[in-house]
Amino acid sequence: MYGAILGDIIGSPYEFNKGDKNKDFTFFEKGAAFTDDSVMTIAVADAFINTLGQSDDSIKDALVYSMKHWGKKYPDAGYGDNFGAWLSGGITGPYNSCGNGSAMRVSSCGWLYDTLEETLHAAEISSVVTHNHPEGIKGAQATAAAIFMARTGSTKEEIKNYIVTTFGYDLSRTIDEIRPAYDHVETCQETVPEAITAFLEGEDFEDVIRTAVSLSGDCDTLTCIAGSIAEAFYGVPDWLKTECINRIDPEMIEVLERFDKLRK
Repeated sequence: MYGAILGDIIGSPYEFNKGDKNKDFTFFEKGAAFTDDSVMTIAVADAFINTLGQSDDSIKDALVYSMKHWGKKYPDAGYGDNFGAWLSGGITGPYNSCGNGSAMRVSSCGWLYDTLEETLHAAEISSVVTHNHPEGIKGAQATAAAIFMARTGSTKEEIKNYIVTTFGYDLSRTIDEIRPAYDHVETCQETVPEAITAFLEGEDFEDVIRTAVSLSGDCDTLTCIAGSIAEAFYGVPDWLKTECINRIDPEMIEVLERFDKLRK
């Protein structure tokens, strides 16, 4: 999950089209800090760690509890309006969202299971408690599948072919083709394909992060997603892991440490 959290932190100062749409930028610019992406990544991981081997209903209950628990700890992390209303109880139950929140929080599902089928199932569960729109589920599943395939030795071409065939995302465009017109969008269908393309074009972990941020837009979330896949494929440099630990709170580190003991 370091890749997801680092993507969030590094991308956060450039969110809302604040970037210059190039790869030459300071990694930890002034104001770089974790946002709702990291908080919910931790929350989802915490829930799955605590319910491994339990029923789907138990996992869903744990997800709702955990996301609301962590949301209350960090009420000003930058949640979207609908998700914020869900956290506070203003919205009860899933609310048919296709927002990219389902994809940015799913990274733990790509690591905790032995098969792609189990991974896809866990990703769906992680999504449907809030983002039960088909596109929200698809975004979470595509991200988790890419992570699973990356960590289990698939090539980039194999990952690309699977994502295109299974989920129907258009991965034919290059980053240079996407970048000029790309804007701040918060749907899975306009974030996940771009994040996966940034991963596919990146040459190492750091380059994936730079490539994702260069698109601008909702780039804390986009880079969170790209970084989660890049970690599975390349690993994370030690210096960036250290930066990650230094920029999150002890209670978040504790979940990361428990996760590291379980992940396969």
